[in-house]
Amino acid sequence: MKKLIVVLFLSLIYHPVFSWGFFAHKKINYYAVFLLPPEMMVLYKPNIDFISEHSVDPDKRRYVNPAEGPRHYLDIDHYGSYPFPELPRRWKDAVNKFSEDSLQQYGIVPWWVETMQQRLVLAFKEKNHSKILKLSADLGHYIADAHVPLHASSNHNGQLTNQQGIHGFWESRIPELLADKEWDFFIGKAKFIEQTQDFIWRTILESAALADSVLQIEKNLNQNFPSDKKYAFEERNGTITRQYSSHYAMAYDQKLNHMIERRMRESIFAVASFWFTAWVNAGQPDLKSLTNKSFTENDLKEFEILNHAWKNKSIMGRVE
Repeated sequence: MKKLIVVLFLSLIYHPVFSWGFFAHKKINYYAVFLLPPEMMVLYKPNIDFISEHSVDPDKRRYVNPAEGPRHYLDIDHYGSYPFPELPRRWKDAVNKFSEDSLQQYGIVPWWVETMQQRLVLAFKEKNHSKILKLSADLGHYIADAHVPLHASSNHNGQLTNQQGIHGFWESRIPELLADKEWDFFIGKAKFIEQTQDFIWRTILESAALADSVLQIEKNLNQNFPSDKKYAFEERNGTITRQYSSHYAMAYDQKLNHMIERRMRESIFAVASFWFTAWVNAGQPDLKSLTNKSFTENDLKEFEILNHAWKNKSIMGRVE
């Protein structure tokens, strides 16, 4: 009886899930490094652990900065019907039409990706070791978020259709189960992107087009799956929790026709290509001189503050 009580208690511990989840974000940034040319690999490969581990800093930042949340999503269906012509793609035009407060309310991820991309170009021009690595890690996070269908939907966690929890199910539970065992991340090489703004907006529209399938397929599966097999007590990150069972997760992945793997692969390619494009647009600076640089005390303090806030404070803004 005591053991059962402990298990039930652990199952009620609340763990917010953001974007791709920590596991998938780290994998995306990690694999993206291997798509870079040798001239960039000289800096990125020795720092691959940093770029991977700090891919989740934007999620941790949601515990210290109330402005962080909207940078991860865009409830684009708020602005009409696909392909949402009423929403200007240029930030200034969108602000003039809807106001910045309104845009912040429904998410700004495509515009924020452009902002971060411009900052990374400047960091390359300055040959600033710390900024290049931190911005690369952060940019990878936001680009990956733009590939998540529920990040382009007002029904971002199935809260409007009685499917609460589908957010973390799609982007965290299933990658944790299948990415290392079954998915293929042999992708090719990064490519130069002529128009990064057009690229990220195409990505958002692709995500928006997939959102209904993500929700409807899970709803249909739920109606036809044995109710006693849907959930299970399983280990996750060292803790026994009640979550979607492995059988239910794999059935959902099959019904989605491996959509999650495709979007993860597309995220990896996009992240590497944005990094590569920023480097090219900065004039392809020689990065070999940066290989022996280290982070400043201020950088290390920043990382410490983020970790402390993530472990000890409450999230600011909406919870996925």
